[in-house]
Amino acid sequence: MGFGWQELLIILVIVALIFGTKKLRNIGSDIGGAVKGFKDSVSTDTEDSADTDSVEKSEEHTEPSDQKD
Repeated sequence: MGFGWQELLIILVIVALIFGTKKLRNIGSDIGGAVKGFKDSVSTDTEDSADTDSVEKSEEHTEPSDQKD
């Protein structure tokens, strides 16, 4: 029991009549911007965590040079 293309077309026409095409374009643009921002933040977070891990590993292998004997 799924929706066929005819039912989806009727639903789309009803939604367009209720909201108007201009409002639907704005909603689509807002959703697209939100998805793009989410993808950017997720990819930035994974790159930042990879950078942080490599910095922490490099700090473990180096000895502090400011120790005075």
